[in-house]
Amino acid sequence: MRVKEILRAATQAWSPAPQHPTYLALGTAAQQLDASFNTSSALEIFEMDFADTSLDMKLRGTLPTSNRFHSLIWVAFDPEGLSGRLIGGSESGSVTVFSPDAILGAGEDAVIGQSHKHTGPVRALDYNRFQSNLVASGASDSEIYIWDLNSFSNPMTPGTKSQPAEDVSVVAWNSQVQHILASANPSGKAIVWDLRKNEPIIKISDHSNRMHCSGMLWHPEVATQLLLASEDDRLPVIQMWDLRFATSPLKVLESHTRGVLSISWSQADPELLLSSGKDNRILCWNPNTGEVIYELPTANQWCFDVQWCPRNPALLSAASFDGRISVYSVMGGRLQQRQHSTISASFDTSDPFGTGQALPPLQVPQPSEETVIVPPLKKPPKWVRRPVGASFAFGGKLVTFENPTAAAQQQPIARQVQVSQVTTETEFLQRSAELQAALQSGSFTSFCHDKIRSAPSDAEQDIWRFLTVNFEDEARVKFLRLLGFSKDELQRKVSRSLIRCVSAALEINACLPEISCCFSSNQRAEESGRESPDDFFSQLPKKEKDGAPFQIPVSSDTDGLISQALLVGNFEGAVDLCLNDGRYAEAILLSISGGEELLKKTQQHYLQRQTNSLISSVVTQNWRDIVQSCELDNWKEALAALLTYANPEEFAPLCDTLGSRLQAGGTEKRCLQACLCFICSGNIERLVECWTSQRDCSSPLALEDLVEKVMVLRKSIERLRSGEVCVQSSALTERLVQYSSILASQGSLTSALRYLPDCPDQVHTLIHIYTVYSDIRSEPLLPENYTPPAPITAPVMGFPAEAPGPQDRVQVPPGAPQEPSIQSLQQLPAEHVEQKEIPAEHMILKTTFSSLVQRCQLAAADPQTKRKLDDASKRLETLYDKLRDQALSPSILGGLHEISRCVSARNYQQGLEVHTQVVSSSNFSEISAFMPVLKVLMTLANKLAV
Repeated sequence: MRVKEILRAATQAWSPAPQHPTYLALGTAAQQLDASFNTSSALEIFEMDFADTSLDMKLRGTLPTSNRFHSLIWVAFDPEGLSGRLIGGSESGSVTVFSPDAILGAGEDAVIGQSHKHTGPVRALDYNRFQSNLVASGASDSEIYIWDLNSFSNPMTPGTKSQPAEDVSVVAWNSQVQHILASANPSGKAIVWDLRKNEPIIKISDHSNRMHCSGMLWHPEVATQLLLASEDDRLPVIQMWDLRFATSPLKVLESHTRGVLSISWSQADPELLLSSGKDNRILCWNPNTGEVIYELPTANQWCFDVQWCPRNPALLSAASFDGRISVYSVMGGRLQQRQHSTISASFDTSDPFGTGQALPPLQVPQPSEETVIVPPLKKPPKWVRRPVGASFAFGGKLVTFENPTAAAQQQPIARQVQVSQVTTETEFLQRSAELQAALQSGSFTSFCHDKIRSAPSDAEQDIWRFLTVNFEDEARVKFLRLLGFSKDELQRKVSRSLIRCVSAALEINACLPEISCCFSSNQRAEESGRESPDDFFSQLPKKEKDGAPFQIPVSSDTDGLISQALLVGNFEGAVDLCLNDGRYAEAILLSISGGEELLKKTQQHYLQRQTNSLISSVVTQNWRDIVQSCELDNWKEALAALLTYANPEEFAPLCDTLGSRLQAGGTEKRCLQACLCFICSGNIERLVECWTSQRDCSSPLALEDLVEKVMVLRKSIERLRSGEVCVQSSALTERLVQYSSILASQGSLTSALRYLPDCPDQVHTLIHIYTVYSDIRSEPLLPENYTPPAPITAPVMGFPAEAPGPQDRVQVPPGAPQEPSIQSLQQLPAEHVEQKEIPAEHMILKTTFSSLVQRCQLAAADPQTKRKLDDASKRLETLYDKLRDQALSPSILGGLHEISRCVSARNYQQGLEVHTQVVSSSNFSEISAFMPVLKVLMTLANKLAV
């Protein structure tokens, strides 16, 4: 895209890369005239101001000169550290050194040095990239001089003049070796000089003798390679030579149809080479491949000089014979095309015949202005390409690349993309591997014991102890031991207490004789004839116990009323009298004789007057009052009572109720106690909710702590129920998906698949993970050497002729292009496609899976499940279509038949394992339409027990 333009017929030179702002120096070109036939000459400096959106460049300085220029260079040499030096080779044979700062400042001492050593026009100039004070010039009669800007008056020669003598059209310093210089003649011969030896070391020439050299350049990075351009229309090529194989060109670039006038090699990207030719084209090549990667939109004029901008590598300038210096950008954009009639403007319009009237301007047809979108380069240039790059991919993969630069190598270096595995959570992966090993081997008890030993706190140890008990026999008894209630220990305590009571009674009995003796000795002194009270009682006659009569009271007091009630068989009245008199033992004994209903009534009446709720709950078997009303500090006692007395049907809900009360306490201690209750009840969802309410599980290790407990508890429940436990909690599903994502990000894709929830609501998550996982493992569908077919560029004919119908007439502006429009389209008749039959050996798959859908539909009760089954039935048609087309690989077919056998045997757990194996070992593009649905079906069937 053209960004700036100057109407000058001039040679050009860009300011060095360190110079800012960027300038473009123009010296009036020798042997050229503009449309006005002006013969004056000047050296001008223009500034590149991109803030100005116009095409015009700002003139910052001008210096009239006595000679026109064949060549002009701007050297970054300046002892004072200013803008460098401008050096021009004139048509008179002089080499002049100018000060750009003086020209910019309109000073008079702009010429620093001048020499007339050359005897003919100086057509070639170049400076040394390593020592910018060294400048080489070439002129007629094989003259080549090396100038030192520090001592400009005494140039040196690289060696003896070449014979026969001829013009030197190009000189070029080697970009890698500072003492190597090359020169070229119009006859097509190039000479390489070694300045240390002051002699030529190699000569290159084309054997066809049709090479007319117009340009020569050294490779920016390879020291032994150079380019030669031919301006002969019979051989419009650019030859790449390698001095190690100097017998013939290494490569020939052929795209120009007429002679090449100028070449320029980008110092920022060796894969960009500019060339301009007599065919009015400016091409940008990749010299390594010989491909034209860009063509500048130029006018129909020859460009005799093209140059890259050293500071901004995307810019280039082109000098054409129509008196224009155009600056282009190779990065594309919008180009406002406009053309001026410089020929018409250059003539005086006054009447040459003396009439005094101005002539009308020359009528030159001017095309209308139009905006052209110019595409950028076909390949990104080096300054845009990142030298290195890195990007993280799914699965913890790090994709890196680098663009190595090795100037010593001549062949292109193979670019490689490195894919490495990044692991940042080493401890997390180790613990996950241990958990996975325990899940696969079933060694949960040893896993829990290891966790108990490594637990950081007592509360953590209690949780793992409770989880361990779930895998042992007599779990309730062992839960009581963990709570501090042991039947054996309690028996020992009771025995010790009874022994103490018996011992105290024996001691009292042993002391009775001594007490009796003491009373006897004290009473012997009182034998004054009085009768002792003991003697009175001892002399009383003994009564026979068995045969003694007794009296039945029938008075109006309580005893009499009780007797009367018993005599008539009114046990309820007798019990009421006993209860009213506080004689609870007699009331309970009498209620036993009165029947079960009276006994229950008596017990309730008694328990209502007691303050011990535990006794009441034990007698009435009402444990809900215990868990709902007990003090939270007595949670252990309440849980122990549930473990001892609660039925299996009500045990889990009562434990959940107690855990909910503890969780509502709000403290971390209460939540840990609630977790123990949820472990006893086997409630995974409530365990996750309680654990996450007081702990941040966003970090990988914290999430690992939770998942370990969840998976171990889940396996213990599956062991008790002898079936798979489906995840129903959204909180648990979210944690498991998060856990799988972390595993996948660390590269453990296989393990990540195992932890994905089996809930049918997560089918979209399953499809996403499976897709990414299978895309990583899948083989490319097309070979690397696959060449796509050429596009169809010919017009496609064959629309059926239709009778002209009525159409709307749309008025368009005059001269506007009109495109033919299709007035009406006739709808083609629908074509009947006969559906193929499923092969006989695969009909069992359709029969089995369709039957499974029907069984699930009959057992499903909620509308949501029915909708899922309807969707699954539709998706299975994709499987059947693939079976009809025989589009599945043998390994996938084998896995489907194995799943079918598991479904027929109602072994859905085994079917899910086979499903995982098929998905992990197959190309998901083949199975993505039906494999997730099969998993949903088997999960639902397992849940519905069909």
